Amino acid sequence: MTKKPHNQAFGIVLRKIRTERRQTQETLAFTSGLDRTYISLLELGKRSPTLDTIIVLCSALDISLASISSRIEDAMRDETTT
Repeated sequence: MTKKPHNQAFGIVLRKIRTERRQTQETLAFTSGLDRTYISLLELGKRSPTLDTIIVLCSALDISLASISSRIEDAMRDETTT
C-alpha cells in the first residue's frame, strides 16, 4: 500500500487525541480559538496545519509538540507497513 499523506496522518492523530480527551470538535474549537469546521477539515486530512495551528491545538489538548509529532510519525509508519 502507498504511504499515507502526512495530512491524513495528522488528522487521524488529532481525532484520536481529541476523543481520548473526551472533547467534541466544538469544545476543541472553543478552547483553541479555531473554527469547528477547520478542525473537521484537519481531521479529514483536507487541510494542512501551520506550525502555529499545531502548537495551539497541542496547548488546547494538553499534549506536547514532541508527543503529537511522534504519534503522527507512528501513524504514517503504520500505514506504510499494512
